[in-house]
Amino acid sequence: MTAVVPSPVSASNADSVPSLASFGPPRLLAGLGTGAGWTRRLERVGHLTVHGTMPELRLEELVDLAENIDLRGRGGAGFPFARKLKAVIESAHRRQQARAAVVVNGSEGEPSCLKDTALLLFTPHLVLDGAMLCARALNSDEVNVAVTRPDVERSVRDAVAERGPEGPRIRVIRMPERFVTGESSAIVSGLNQLPVLPSGSGVRASDAGVDGMPTLLSNTETFAQLAVGARLGALDFRNVGLPTEPGTVLLTVGGDKVVETPTGAPLPYILGLCGIDPGQGVLIGGYHGRFLERDSCWQARISRDSLDALGSTLGAGAVLPLPEGTCPVGEVELVARWLAEESAGQCGPCFLGLPALADTVAWAADGGGMDALDQLKARAKGVKGRGACGHPEGTARFVESALESFAEDFEEHALGNGCGRPVIGCLAVPERVQLAAGYQPPERPERSRRAAPQIQQKQKRLVVDWTLCQGHGLCAGVVPDMIELDIDGYPTGASATIHPNMHKQAQRAVRRCPALALRIVER
Repeated sequence: MTAVVPSPVSASNADSVPSLASFGPPRLLAGLGTGAGWTRRLERVGHLTVHGTMPELRLEELVDLAENIDLRGRGGAGFPFARKLKAVIESAHRRQQARAAVVVNGSEGEPSCLKDTALLLFTPHLVLDGAMLCARALNSDEVNVAVTRPDVERSVRDAVAERGPEGPRIRVIRMPERFVTGESSAIVSGLNQLPVLPSGSGVRASDAGVDGMPTLLSNTETFAQLAVGARLGALDFRNVGLPTEPGTVLLTVGGDKVVETPTGAPLPYILGLCGIDPGQGVLIGGYHGRFLERDSCWQARISRDSLDALGSTLGAGAVLPLPEGTCPVGEVELVARWLAEESAGQCGPCFLGLPALADTVAWAADGGGMDALDQLKARAKGVKGRGACGHPEGTARFVESALESFAEDFEEHALGNGCGRPVIGCLAVPERVQLAAGYQPPERPERSRRAAPQIQQKQKRLVVDWTLCQGHGLCAGVVPDMIELDIDGYPTGASATIHPNMHKQAQRAVRRCPALALRIVER
């Protein structure tokens, strides 16, 4: 493992700067050394020193290259790039040589993904090389780069200024940072001066995209991989990785580490070198991905085929283990709530179905009984395949995967027993979502140093009313970290401090006490 750039990370994708690492000789991350030789952005001269001059390819040569290296989109769907390129060519041909557009999708609205952000922050010229290669082959006048973060926008604009006026013009467009911004039709709408929302029309960008032109729209990493392939050639590109999935792939591990690894690397090896354990299971592919159960993690490799065979998906390359010390049900509730908030609000399954789905997850988490679990499964099924875009489908897939992977945890919570573990927010969502759901986000050192003095808050305690307690003992099952029972089944203490992360569990214990002998007080 070669560490490249260590950086502090916050819980919000909006200001997180990832740490970088590579397993084996890096390709996309080449030139980002450690120590005094490292620069925040690999400027033009340094980029050419590391990667060399970019060759020019004719259109047929570009298609052959994409086919020979089996380049697939790295934004989540894994669609073959050569097929997308051919679709643009055919559409332009039907219009009698109409112009084509090229779009780099550099928006990452999901807190668990930072790989495209890392490329545009640290090595944007590699991405621009791939996009310009396509633009020249397609005789396009312009390359559009859609971004959402201000620091990414500055980095790309600086890189554009270093390249000079030769070739197609490069236009950098800042778009709102939302989960649905990354959907292809939302990007096209934004570039066409329309609201940045999925169109729901079903019209492919390759047929009618920017200004109605056939549009080659792909993910940041896809263009960077194409630039590497053009320089190496197909044979050398395929020297790394699996024969069926050649090359390297970028992963976002644990929400803050961007890792370049050859395809086929064992998942436990990647996690171990990052200092992470599979924990209770690993969410792979981001918040529209699927959970991989702990036992399956030991068999998994970083490849589409391997993960598909195990019931998961590589998706956008996010790898998020759930530590043993967190409550998986609570983590799923937070993500479901955030995904509901990220709705485009354009269709019923998204605008109405996703909030209802999140509410039902909360109902099950708070002891709603088996009816809550049945309703949760029905809610997830009800939004699938009915949305104007893939957001409802992906959210339902995430919830269904959690129900399958953590079936016992969901049942324990539904029956009112809970698990007694806090929700630490390892599946990062904005703090407002955590606070609204009753969870206290973990304090970050960099924030505490900047924080203004706060008024001291009263301490909340869980108190036993001995005049009412009948020794049922249910409270110890809900909050075992707060209440212990004596030999006769009564609590051993009259009160217990409620940690901020345990407030919801304490409320649940109060509701579950048959004798109404528990209450929460402030002191």
